[in-house]
Parts: sequence; C-alpha cells; structure tokens
Amino acid sequence: MSLITSIMDDIKTVFDNDPAAVSTIEIVLAYPGFHARQFHRLAHQLWRWHIPVLPRFISHISRFLTGIEIHPGAKLGNRIFIDHGMGVVIGETSEIGDNVILHQGVTLGGTSRQRIKRHPTLGDSVVVGVGAQLIGAITIGDNTKIGAGSVVVNSVPSHATVVGVPGRVVAVRNPDTDTVEKLPDPVGEKLENLEGRIIELEKHSAPTGGRKGEGI
Repeated sequence: MSLITSIMDDIKTVFDNDPAAVSTIEIVLAYPGFHARQFHRLAHQLWRWHIPVLPRFISHISRFLTGIEIHPGAKLGNRIFIDHGMGVVIGETSEIGDNVILHQGVTLGGTSRQRIKRHPTLGDSVVVGVGAQLIGAITIGDNTKIGAGSVVVNSVPSHATVVGVPGRVVAVRNPDTDTVEKLPDPVGEKLENLEGRIIELEKHSAPTGGRKGEGI
C-alpha cells in the first residue's frame, strides 16, 4: 500500500469511527490520533534504518503535541483509530493489527527490562476501551473487545469480551453463527453473593426501636 493511500485510509477511518468528524480538513488539522499516526510513520521508518536519536526525538515531539506516546519501534497496522488519545502509551515491541480502535488512556506496556518481546500484540479489529491497561508480551485475538478500565495480563482468544481487574473473559462470540456464549464469572458471582449477605446482615442488625416510655 502506498503512503498516500495509507494516509487516505487513516482519514476514512476517522470518518467511519467518529460521527463528530465533519470534514477532511478538520481531521488533518485537529485530530491528535491522526497526527500521532503520521509522526509515527516517519519515526518508525528512521528506526528501521537504525538512525540514532532522531526517531525518539520525533516521538517525543509527537507526545508533546498530541499527548500520545508511540515508541518508534512499535509496529502499527492499517486503519488504526486513536479516539481523543490523551494518555495513550504504546511500547517499543507492541504490534497492532488492522482496523484497531484505541480509546484515551490506553497503555500497551511491558514488564521486562530485557531486550525481548515484552509488549502486547493486538490482532485485527480489536477495540480497547478507555483507560484499559494491557501489560506484557500477551496476544489479544482478532475482533476482541477490552472493556474500559480493564487490566489485562494474560492472552485473550479471538472474538472475546474482556472486563475487570484483572481482566477476565466474560463472553465469546461465535463468528459462524454470530451467537454470543456467556462464560461463568466466578469473581462477579462471589461479589454478588457477598453483597446479598451484607444486605441480609444489615436487615438483621438494624435497630427495631423501643416501646414508648422505655429507656432511662
């Protein structure tokens, strides 16, 4: 895919995913996710050519202007949409597939200090909600949705929905039949049981009040 075609794809992706987008010139001038993507194109190419310092400096400028930090070494696919984007961090060995949506505050972070694959790999058509943290060299399968605020430290299969801290798979969609299988959520069930017990105990321990005339 040529550079011009890829950039036009980025613009179309914004139109497809953001109903607030009204014109191409607005996207080019006022969408930080679009800007960060273009800065990364340059920084990543220089990184691949093993140019010292300059790729990181371009990444730093991009972070200053957009609030989005993408390491020059990160590999990004086509038609990635970074919505608003403030606080998004994408680490050096991250790999992101095509048609991925990242909301603000998302982190693709690492856990190792060694020069190894230490950041997440996202498949195609993954959606990552606001403030979600994906940590380590994990793999997120195609068409997976990560709920807002989730902390994901284990790999996730394709077509799954993940929520919670730590992130857990609560549903998996069958792409052949387009049906969704709800999975057991033992943590959620325990919390519900605890809440029920607390309500019961509060009812039993609530003061009933004395009869008129009783007391000191």
